[in-house]
Amino acid sequence: MMFHWFLTIMALVAVVVFICLFFVDAGYGKFYNAKWGPSVDNHLGWFLMESPVFVAMLLLWWFSDRRADFVRLAFLILFETHYFHRSFIYPLKLSGHSRMPLSIILMGVLFNTLNAFMQGGWIFYVSPLDYYPSDWLYSIPFWAGTALFLTGMFVNIQSDSIIRHLRKPGDTAHYLPRGGMFRYVTSANYLGEFLEWVGFAILTWSWAGAVFALWTFANLAPRAARIYDYYLREFPGQLDTAKVKRMIPFIY
Repeated sequence: MMFHWFLTIMALVAVVVFICLFFVDAGYGKFYNAKWGPSVDNHLGWFLMESPVFVAMLLLWWFSDRRADFVRLAFLILFETHYFHRSFIYPLKLSGHSRMPLSIILMGVLFNTLNAFMQGGWIFYVSPLDYYPSDWLYSIPFWAGTALFLTGMFVNIQSDSIIRHLRKPGDTAHYLPRGGMFRYVTSANYLGEFLEWVGFAILTWSWAGAVFALWTFANLAPRAARIYDYYLREFPGQLDTAKVKRMIPFIY
């Protein structure tokens, strides 16, 4: 019962965050603002913000008496694959040296840790022992969710690569991202991440996964809208608004 209340509170907070982010820009990346306080190099910032969830999920798995369960281990591998890339590979590939406020990092650490308790808590502690039988790996939710998760990861990594290679060394100009899913949305990297966690919710068939997917949308959709408006101002007449949406093709 306590875990259900935890999920309910997290879902309600996600709705509040979704509304607030339409009025307040999180001060990193394109919208970096010194008013957010002391900052660090973005390479270090991303590592500090993302690595705690990688470690926390491993610890939740290790101390669980279900750690040898093959189905739950498959969930762990998918989850940790995303966060290994986000914590240890993505920061090394960043081409620029922008700043990331410590306040943003700390908020990210807090959410990521809570999310580890949502996903790891459900998978390794709260879910009934027989909720994921061995044949779950052959079920429609698992295969459909895994396919969506891997598709989202591909879109996310490809889109980050496109953004990273917009400029040649020494170039300071701004460019409109093109190619890949940028043909349909201006925040294709956010689309990829959203698809990943919708896929994870499906493959685990859990409310914990659904709440994380909700949080992903609540956090990224308002920022995608801000980026869309930024591109309209920065590149007048270059954005096909009839075809290119913000984050979800043909819809939003």
